[in-house]
Amino acid sequence: MATSRTAPIVIRPSRGWIGLGAVELWKHRDLAYILVWRDLKVRYKQTAFGAAWAVLQPVALMLVFSAFLGRIQGIGASGVPYPLFALSGLVPWTLFSQSLNGASSSLVNSQNLISKVYFPRLLLPLSAVASFVVDFLIASVVLVIAMLLFGRVPPATFLWVPVLGLYAVVVALAVGLWLAAINVRYRDVKYAIPFVIQLWLFASPVAYSSQLVPPGLRTLFSLNPMTGVIDGFRWAALGGPRPDITIVISGVATLAILVGGLAYFRRVERTFADTI
Repeated sequence: MATSRTAPIVIRPSRGWIGLGAVELWKHRDLAYILVWRDLKVRYKQTAFGAAWAVLQPVALMLVFSAFLGRIQGIGASGVPYPLFALSGLVPWTLFSQSLNGASSSLVNSQNLISKVYFPRLLLPLSAVASFVVDFLIASVVLVIAMLLFGRVPPATFLWVPVLGLYAVVVALAVGLWLAAINVRYRDVKYAIPFVIQLWLFASPVAYSSQLVPPGLRTLFSLNPMTGVIDGFRWAALGGPRPDITIVISGVATLAILVGGLAYFRRVERTFADTI
């Protein structure tokens, strides 16, 4: 009786500047779910506050900014209490900073997995970024509660908040792909990332309004992808003028960083198992 044999699967290194590999990522979607669930469990396992850590960072920074910067006239938006103004910038910023930190260290943290099992390496930074979406949703609920405490009802534009959250995730992934790939070869990256994130915080309109930037520097300021994210998020959460030009410029910059990051990541991922 003839027996059927399964054709062997041959894994070869990729060649040239290859694409995203969306088909391969889709085939490994179950692994992506497991990686996200693993990151969530590791983050909150045996913690006293649990998911409350998702809001402690933005709320604590909001209190610090309000105590030291809230007294400066005109630093926030007119008609908006400064604590609410600061919190509306810190919610997307926290999503971005945590996602960037997680994505950039995702390959090194999974070096045992990379060196023993084949799977699309892109799943690691993707799952690291996706795991922080849960924290973002919790922080967004806290933002709504803060708005109600200040007597402000979320406007209809609040429906754009998830879209702007996705925008922050894309920015974190775009930069994180570069840093994750470089971090495999040069471990100095993990020491530089906290410093870069700290500088990026002050270069973004988190604690201050982007209207304070001189008109001659607005275009350069908008090249910071997080400028469009934060200004857009504030418009969605608090209302006010729509930052169309800012979002467009920041979006173009984000797209350029993302395409370059994907190309570089896919170019060098064939060496991860040997280098890491």
